[in-house]
Amino acid sequence: MPRESPETPAARLFIALDLPDEVRDAIAEWQRDAIADPALRPIRAEGLHITLCFLGPRPERAIARIEAILAGLEPRTVAMRFLADPAALPRGRPGLYAIAAESEDAVGLQGELAETLVAAGLYEPEKRRFWPHVTVARVRSERVEPRKGERRGKGRPRRVSDPPTALPRRLCEPFGAVRLALYRSTLKPQGAEYESLAGVDLPSPAGGRRRGD
Repeated sequence: MPRESPETPAARLFIALDLPDEVRDAIAEWQRDAIADPALRPIRAEGLHITLCFLGPRPERAIARIEAILAGLEPRTVAMRFLADPAALPRGRPGLYAIAAESEDAVGLQGELAETLVAAGLYEPEKRRFWPHVTVARVRSERVEPRKGERRGKGRPRRVSDPPTALPRRLCEPFGAVRLALYRSTLKPQGAEYESLAGVDLPSPAGGRRRGD
């Protein structure tokens, strides 16, 4: 894949599935009680989504091409359900906690999207298998003295004594994603900020939950 000139304006981009508002609100409510360890930093509600393809830094002019690819995809139902027990990644010394989503629809959509983006030269697929999940907390780093010439030290994730508790039953009920969206991610000291640039609304699964239902 050709590299862009350092002078080319770039945006940190990813494509994700948006959750229904009521699902995001329920996760945020669960976080307030379930994520109590001081080593954990809960993810804000606007960051609760299922990333399908992380594109990384891309030139601003590529945004229109990505929008066109999303617009060319046929909207389809993306049904899923969460597993109750949050997963620690990696297991030995976790850097984050996530809730896994069972969804053949999401796996199929991600495969189609990844193939199209690769053909367009806009995506380098990860070697690991796609795993639908929502990151709900990140582990704060241990403070270490910076090395000579460095602005800040780099430390391992802190040890977590009190990991997040299981999801309530109502959060494990089936629901449908509401939107396939292109996001710009801006890194800030307090965490990443996300801006939705474009997207495609998805139809609701029969009997599933949707925004405003």
